[in-house]
Amino acid sequence: MAQSIEPNIADLANGWLKSYKLPYKLEQESVNAEIDKALSDYFTKNGGAGANRPDAKILLQDKNLDFFPILIEYKGYKDKLVKLDKDGQVENRTAKNEPNFKNINSFAVNGAVHYANALLHHTSYTDIIAIGMTGYKSEAGKIHQEIGVYYVSKSNLGAGQKVDEYSDFSFLAPKNFDAFIGKVKTLQLSREELEKLKEQREREIDQTLTKLNQHIFDNEKGISEKDRVYLVAASIMATIGVPNKVTALDKSDLKSSVEKGNRDGDIILRKIKAFLDIKDIPNEKKQFVTRALDNTLTTENINKVENGESQLKRVFTKIVDDLGIYYKIGLTTDFTGKLFNEMYGWLGFSQDKLNDVVLTPNYVASLLVKLTRVNKDSYVWDFATGSAGLLVAAMNEMLNDAKNNVKSPEELTHKEIKIKAEQLLGLELLPDIYMLAILNMILMGDGSSNILNIDSIKDFDGKYGFGKIDSKFPADAFILNPPYSALGNGMNFVEKALGMMNKGYGAIIIQNSSGSGKAIDYNKRILAKHTLLASIKMPVDIFIGKSSVNTNIYVFKVNEKHHKDEMVKFIDFSNDGYTRSNRRKASNNLKDTDKAKERYEEVVNLVRFGKSKLIIFTEKEYYEGTIDPNNGADWNQSASIYTKPTIKDFKKTVSDYLTWEVGTILKQKGDSLGK
Repeated sequence: MAQSIEPNIADLANGWLKSYKLPYKLEQESVNAEIDKALSDYFTKNGGAGANRPDAKILLQDKNLDFFPILIEYKGYKDKLVKLDKDGQVENRTAKNEPNFKNINSFAVNGAVHYANALLHHTSYTDIIAIGMTGYKSEAGKIHQEIGVYYVSKSNLGAGQKVDEYSDFSFLAPKNFDAFIGKVKTLQLSREELEKLKEQREREIDQTLTKLNQHIFDNEKGISEKDRVYLVAASIMATIGVPNKVTALDKSDLKSSVEKGNRDGDIILRKIKAFLDIKDIPNEKKQFVTRALDNTLTTENINKVENGESQLKRVFTKIVDDLGIYYKIGLTTDFTGKLFNEMYGWLGFSQDKLNDVVLTPNYVASLLVKLTRVNKDSYVWDFATGSAGLLVAAMNEMLNDAKNNVKSPEELTHKEIKIKAEQLLGLELLPDIYMLAILNMILMGDGSSNILNIDSIKDFDGKYGFGKIDSKFPADAFILNPPYSALGNGMNFVEKALGMMNKGYGAIIIQNSSGSGKAIDYNKRILAKHTLLASIKMPVDIFIGKSSVNTNIYVFKVNEKHHKDEMVKFIDFSNDGYTRSNRRKASNNLKDTDKAKERYEEVVNLVRFGKSKLIIFTEKEYYEGTIDPNNGADWNQSASIYTKPTIKDFKKTVSDYLTWEVGTILKQKGDSLGK
């Protein structure tokens, strides 16, 4: 094997940096305490504890005085610049969604991107430049270098994007740096690329939360399921911080003191209170959150100090180390729902409430949102909001629509605030689940204002719970996954919600027996005022691992009485393109095996535009027909199957019979000969 020329590469590159008069630091030198600590705290290129040591590092400012850490890794072999996956992304994770230490160790760019993620995870820096450089000597002894320059940020979820081709480091020189950063800021992932990265991050969160839950169960005694949920939420709130207002809590801030008022739980709770005080949410909601978390954070056992450390500090450290990267790269609508869906499974419930706490998968939540035609100007409510997963999906759709259509940055900021504060409303009766919904929305920044802890059937009057408390919430989109133990399998929620709306659409996922006889009276009353647009039969394993009920999605148009000649779109969506499993150690329990994304998009188009949008589905899976508004039990129809036999069918039947007859005769003769 050829000898590494890494020393030559380092000498060449560092010589460039020196010639540009840049304040670069070598492997053992310090840039600043924050960066040093992040590199020390993050897992190393070999997977263990210890320090990560980039070969060179610099902290530069652009003309706007924004700081950009530059992390550089050198290698000394040909073809050791970067290892990419099949999608062209830096391949720092294996097929099992675990760190790919071989690539991180062997390739210059992969190592630099690893260091950059340490800073995303453990510092306030959100825009980092990762540089890899390698090379080889020709037979004549001339050095041929290769350079890879990648931008690692919250906006690309820490994956890294290639900036451009470079033959030296002169783009870092003071006279060129502003132009370089200008180019960096123009980088943007395509929607498809971003979606793939999000899916990868979501799978990572699944695995991380499962392992975290198991670790706490195995190693930390006396912490209940509810406490685990609250500890994760408390740790995230304490370590997010608010720029220029509330500093993020660091692991080193917990001293494991026994002094009253300065125990680790007291410190975390103070930080949470400071975080919540900055948020524009009702005082009673802040008090509700702090009371609930207080009960977990300030107990004697969790703050008891053994071997110089409290149990709380150990758990806090584990949570921050394992989950920190996911909320530091942007705790947005894309990840919070996934986070809390997984956490939700830690809560224990009695068997009779099992169906009532089954959350909607995020891709189904997104389908419901699209079926109700949600956009930036929609007002969306959910009468059994659970952990607010459906509202999370609605908020995401609304914010994306705003970003795509509002061109003024100032106007966009105001619109985003309005969406979160005024255009979402959720109702949840169970206190523990209500707590999850509040935390979910607070962490996203913040749509918790109108998450209300009341009985939506008995006590809700249709008004805002905060802000415009004397005004009706002008809902024009209703989404729901109701508790199936409720009256009419949950159709009582549908009747009330639609009855309080003047216009718009509703989409619910519900046990399909509600459309075939279990909710007749509710259904007839609903159709007397509203139109059933579509009935969609969902896969039987949609809630695999949580529940095994047969469900349909029903789509309504509000405030238009259903006419007996109204054509209803019946869609058999039993094959949605996904293959599901429920293996705890699987790297991915949801696989797109048959054009799942395209199928979900086609369902939305079929409901809105009809048969002309048939592409993947066949006429056996899509059927338009009528229902009797006075029946209430005919909502689950399917396409008629043509049963008249053909001559070919007749010949096959005769042939099969003759084959059986001859076989029987021969067998009988054989038996008699044998005797």
